[in-house]
Amino acid sequence: MKKFYALLPFLGLFLIACEDDTPIDTPDPTPIEYTSGTADFSNYVAIGNSLTAGYSDNALFIDGQTASFPNMLATNFALAGGGSFEIPFMADNLGGMTLGGNPVAGNRLILSFLGASPSPVPVEGQGSTEISNKLTGTYNNMGVPGAKSYELLAPGYGSVTGVAMGTANPYFARFSSSETATVIGDAAAQGATFFTLWAGANDILIYATGGGTGVDQAGNIDPSTYSRNDITDPNVFAGSLDFILQSMTANGADGVIANLPNVTDIPYFTTVPHNPIPLDEATAAFLNSVEAYGAYNAGLAQLQQLNLITEEELAQRTISFSPGEGNAVVIIDEDLTDLTGFNPDLINMRQATEEDLLVLTASSFIGTLADPNNPTSINGVAVPLADKWVLTPEEQATVETALTAYNQTIAGLATAYDLAFVDANTLLNQLNNTGFQQADGSIVDATFATGGGFSLDGVHPAPRGYAIVANAFIAAINTKYGSNLPDVNPLDYTGLYID
Repeated sequence: MKKFYALLPFLGLFLIACEDDTPIDTPDPTPIEYTSGTADFSNYVAIGNSLTAGYSDNALFIDGQTASFPNMLATNFALAGGGSFEIPFMADNLGGMTLGGNPVAGNRLILSFLGASPSPVPVEGQGSTEISNKLTGTYNNMGVPGAKSYELLAPGYGSVTGVAMGTANPYFARFSSSETATVIGDAAAQGATFFTLWAGANDILIYATGGGTGVDQAGNIDPSTYSRNDITDPNVFAGSLDFILQSMTANGADGVIANLPNVTDIPYFTTVPHNPIPLDEATAAFLNSVEAYGAYNAGLAQLQQLNLITEEELAQRTISFSPGEGNAVVIIDEDLTDLTGFNPDLINMRQATEEDLLVLTASSFIGTLADPNNPTSINGVAVPLADKWVLTPEEQATVETALTAYNQTIAGLATAYDLAFVDANTLLNQLNNTGFQQADGSIVDATFATGGGFSLDGVHPAPRGYAIVANAFIAAINTKYGSNLPDVNPLDYTGLYID
């Protein structure tokens, strides 16, 4: 009872306070009036590749398309006079495609917890998107997964017949205006008042993700002679983007253009370590013996004594294993001196170093058997990893040279056409190195599967990552055109799809 009595004075004060029935006016918050500045968002068209389309988790699907950065921009543009934004939606959320009923593209990835460690696997089922079921109408999102810069200008790139022949793109074939249409032709025909252009990543990315198995076509201005994994000549790249901008600005449209990120900043190249091999003492001893790599090392030493290779290359190529964790994989390196003319067994192989970038898909290949009937034929140990599994420093330098030329072109074109400019290279570098802190204190970064910035394919952003990209575009637009568009909240979007 004493505790109750002690409360009575405070209760009295509360009752006295409640006797004053004078209403308290709380002013409504002043509404923000969003404006477009000098821009006109009424008819927005987005041009690009998979990054524009909303591709993630190794597929294009409805939820991913809805979470594309152009759709986020269009939502904010609507606050300042923007019109509708039409998307060529896939038929479902599986992502797989068929042509004449035959699968031509796989389903999106999900994270499976059924194995020893979580790993990406395709979602089960058959996607219901049939390429030959042509969509009708015009579409504001003209992002075409897989497209290179010059392919956006290619007649017939949206031909259903051409898909089977390997000359057309299955994604564009679904919504192209005709069998002979070009991506930029269909985009320009819409008479856009505003556009975004983020294109050219595939001109180097396909080479990189293939482990540098293509050719650097610098100096070759005939794209018809290129293979899929080749790097586009910088002049071809520059001419393609210039033509796109000529087409999109012909009627006075404003817009924004983004440069290209460095491939070394994406989880596809930063997740798999160069030294994932554990060995027991007996296995390490065998691998170092004359019956295995000991003979290879001895052969190298003999040729070095004949000055056929340098001491530095001898050290680089000498293969040695130790008991315990942390053994580096053995790889093929085409940039080593070819010694097979002296000894066919002295192939171009060495152990990987931390400067080598193993591709993400190597994680499920290292440790498997090259010959199911031979338990010693372990890929990455007894059997060297082929070139496609590794991007070597020399190949990285080739990519960097092309990237520098491309980004110089993009910066120059932004100035020449008086466009807003997004430094996506710096943005992705920050995402990889420090991440972006969110309102709730969390960090969105490039850590594979858990960072929230990238999807499970290790190349394309997750929806939360696309929101960060959208904000970079918004900042550039506001600065250039004097608009006051609000930011997108990345926390409104998932960092990983959970089925």
